[in-house]
Amino acid sequence: MANTCECEGSCTSVVYEELDAFMADCPKGRDRLIPVLQKAQELFGYLPVEVQEYVAQALELPVSEVYGVVTFYHYFTMEPRGRHTINVCLGTECYVRGAKKIVEALSENLNIKMGGTTEDRRFSLTTQRCFGACGLAPVIMINDDVHGRVTPKKIAGILAQYE
Repeated sequence: MANTCECEGSCTSVVYEELDAFMADCPKGRDRLIPVLQKAQELFGYLPVEVQEYVAQALELPVSEVYGVVTFYHYFTMEPRGRHTINVCLGTECYVRGAKKIVEALSENLNIKMGGTTEDRRFSLTTQRCFGACGLAPVIMINDDVHGRVTPKKIAGILAQYE
């Protein structure tokens, strides 16, 4: 999300131009929908309705089909996310080793609920079923960084690395 557009006006048009350049190499139709939505989310930081409508028109698809994909896949979001996405593993091994307490500690530290974003848009809190890092349970990912053997006492120190 390094290119996330948080400004108005000309910045937005530049982001649309970048999305257009990406789509220019794509054939129209549903075969390219997911990669185009991934690129759009990378550029905008999320997929508001107007971006979904833009993609639908560009790929010659019904808006309902684009919306259906956006709402089906956990990866996509229609709400702005924070600069740093905290993803807590809730797979069996992590859950057994205290993932629920990790979620509670993160919620308390950040003053947000699961699925929420801090008011300053610094952090968003999400979950996933398994990261495939069971030997490090419980595990959280912040952006692409894996933090293993996390305890509630370690949360403040981990978050400080991203402020």
